[in-house]
Amino acid sequence: MTSKIEDMLEKYVKAPREVKKDPKSAWVERMMKSAKKYYKRCPYFDHKTKMCFITLGEKCTREGKFDGCPIFLDFLSRKYDEYASKRIPLPTDFLDISVSF
Repeated sequence: MTSKIEDMLEKYVKAPREVKKDPKSAWVERMMKSAKKYYKRCPYFDHKTKMCFITLGEKCTREGKFDGCPIFLDFLSRKYDEYASKRIPLPTDFLDISVSF
């Protein structure tokens, strides 16, 4: 009986612990999921000229795919910093950000 308890305790101790993300990365990830829900391509990608509106005139190297795009992630990160510095409540949906761009 005690060996079963000891085995369970060993499994519990050896189990990988869940690492909590910082609030910024969690918010950026949530906004990325929200953007995917509304857009198939990057909302800041000009389909005619293949330019990125975030970088103001540079060609998009990812052809509008924003999943994992470092420019889009940096944009969301800067938005988080902007909201935090002004002490404005964080948007819960990507459309709230895209309207205030």
